[in-house]
Amino acid sequence: MASHANAAPVIIKRKKVVGGDGHHGGAWKVAYADFVTAMMAFFMLMWLLNATTEKQRKGIADYFSPTVAISRVSGGGDGAFGGESVFSEVVLPQNGTGATNLRPTESKQARGEIGDDAGLDAQDKALREMEAALMGRGGESMMSTDLQRHIITRLTDEGLIVELFDTPDATLFEADSDRPTVLLVELSKMMVRVFGLVTNDVAVDGHTRAYPVVLKDNPVWTLSAARADRMRRLLQDAGMHFDRVKRVTGHADKEMAVDDPSSERNNRLEVILLREGL
Repeated sequence: MASHANAAPVIIKRKKVVGGDGHHGGAWKVAYADFVTAMMAFFMLMWLLNATTEKQRKGIADYFSPTVAISRVSGGGDGAFGGESVFSEVVLPQNGTGATNLRPTESKQARGEIGDDAGLDAQDKALREMEAALMGRGGESMMSTDLQRHIITRLTDEGLIVELFDTPDATLFEADSDRPTVLLVELSKMMVRVFGLVTNDVAVDGHTRAYPVVLKDNPVWTLSAARADRMRRLLQDAGMHFDRVKRVTGHADKEMAVDDPSSERNNRLEVILLREGL
């Protein structure tokens, strides 16, 4: 009896088993998989941006646009497609938001230019006719083919802009100076002959390429202004009345014609036949 009193009590533990718990701690694996997928997509995007041209990127962007097939805002033509592909380098600028790699400044809506001829007033039509005569769109040009290579025209709310620009084999001015070349002298004479058909006032804007920022004295402002003023003097020397020139402006390198700031294509002049009343 005493031996049973000294015996240690027996304790029985019963574990409650609950079924159907499934696996624990798996949520982090799903989150990690999503993270890896996102990183892969990011690196693929970086690679595509580096491996494709501007034209190809615009094509990809338009492909994913829901309004490409029916909207002029994306398609760019006078109709749904304007008779051309939405990936056309010429069509894309018509969206009114920008330009393209090959034609960065010539587009109409991208530079606030006038679109269709319908609804134009007499002044618009006169400017259009002068533009056509200048560029030979009516079958006869008022300048040679060599000069035409350096000219782009566009009709805007400000007036008829005639843009003169450098090409790799022929420049408007001697290097880094405002000394005009024979090419610019010929261009100025031709423009005075054309502008003599009307009495509208004229403005001259000068633009230059960007120079290295390490230069102590960056010449972009003085050079663009000097070139614009030189063009004014060339126009007057060719016979334009001095009172017709209402504005001469240097824009330095602040308004690029192409994406590369140091490109010679950014060296240009804009001679604007202003609308009456401006």
